[in-house]
Amino acid sequence: MKRSTLVSALAALALACDPPIPPQEPGNIPFEPNRPGVGSPSDVEPYEDGNADVLKAQQTYPTGIDLHRKLVMRTCSGTNGVCHNQKEYPDLHTPATFTASINAPCNVQSGNPNGVYDRCERLGDRFRFTEDSAAFREIEIGYFELFPGETPRLDPRGTRPDKTTAGLHLYLHDPVPVEGDRINATGTFIRNFINAEGNVQALPFASYKTNWWILDDRRHLFAEVSEYQRDAVESLVASGIIQGDQNRNEVYGYREGKNVPLINPGKPEESYLVARLRGTMQNEAIPGTRMPLANQPPSVTDMLALMCFIEGLDPAATQWNLGSAIDYKNCSYSDDPSKLNLAGTGANWSGRVLPILQSSCGGCHGGSEPQAGLDLLSGTPSEIRQRLLKPSSQKPALQLIYPGDPIKSYLWNKLTGDGIIVGARMPIGANASLPDDQLADIQNWISYDALDN
Repeated sequence: MKRSTLVSALAALALACDPPIPPQEPGNIPFEPNRPGVGSPSDVEPYEDGNADVLKAQQTYPTGIDLHRKLVMRTCSGTNGVCHNQKEYPDLHTPATFTASINAPCNVQSGNPNGVYDRCERLGDRFRFTEDSAAFREIEIGYFELFPGETPRLDPRGTRPDKTTAGLHLYLHDPVPVEGDRINATGTFIRNFINAEGNVQALPFASYKTNWWILDDRRHLFAEVSEYQRDAVESLVASGIIQGDQNRNEVYGYREGKNVPLINPGKPEESYLVARLRGTMQNEAIPGTRMPLANQPPSVTDMLALMCFIEGLDPAATQWNLGSAIDYKNCSYSDDPSKLNLAGTGANWSGRVLPILQSSCGGCHGGSEPQAGLDLLSGTPSEIRQRLLKPSSQKPALQLIYPGDPIKSYLWNKLTGDGIIVGARMPIGANASLPDDQLADIQNWISYDALDN
């Protein structure tokens, strides 16, 4: 007890001798935030003429926010983790991500070379041999292929690589200016970057040393991959080599000078998003499946709102406010909205029935692996019609289209949900069947012998 008391007394004495340390001021760290601003939303004079489609669009979609919430979310990004909702490029599930698609690059992440549009291709990365940089200028990379596995033993005087040999294949825009057919060298990959000063700067971002073979017309390079090099070459590919000819048709789209963004402010006809809904851009077919894949395609009112929204975007701006009103009064598409009908008009094949089927069913029945083997997108209208005259894969006893009799036409039964069908009514995923006017025109076309008109 005495020892404890002594320790306590000494501690108290020490506190009495040393004055308490005053609290330190936290101080201030100088910081000037430089946040982007979108400006104030703008108002416009309302459309007051008598076109019912324009009045309906103006009432339903008065602003860009309404367009995103009522059309884009419904058509492209309504379900979490599906399509353009945090899964595929572009992500359109919030107003911010939708705004970010303005002037953004086209979608070149199709996973299939045949699905890439020339006008979406970017400037490819460049390639050169480090050891021969004086004579070997940078050459743009068209595309590459990596065939997995270890490269077999090769010999310039015996076994040579071909287009399917295991290893890394590069296809370049220009012939390689080196002598001989094989060189042991370091291949350097170069890309343009924006530096801190805002200037474009070409910088190497990856390299790979191995035996390189110069094949074919000397624009095809093959890189050997040994067992110990497999991780290195896989890391190189994973770095994301930008390909200037990603669809492999020998057209380097960026060099053509006709690139288009997802949404081109002021130019709906040159907006890739619009082209994917239509299936064409300025009368040129767009590769890939037509959008949307599983939801009802946009109506005339929907398309009018989208086109007027894009046409009203200021091309000189860098930020846009979705709260701004859509200008229907001065929109050029308000003159005749009926031209925006993705399904066409009338009860004929090429002008009405085919567009209905392509816009509503082409998402599944198109591309490299169409559902049930039925391709409604590729070929001429006459060729597509011929496919519909064949037996159904689900009910071989019935033709898809039986000219003159909708009841004997399996496609008609699928569209109406008749009890004889196998599986679900078409189109799958739609909130409702096709509109009554579209069903009526399809029925009339079949009833009048399904003519090729």
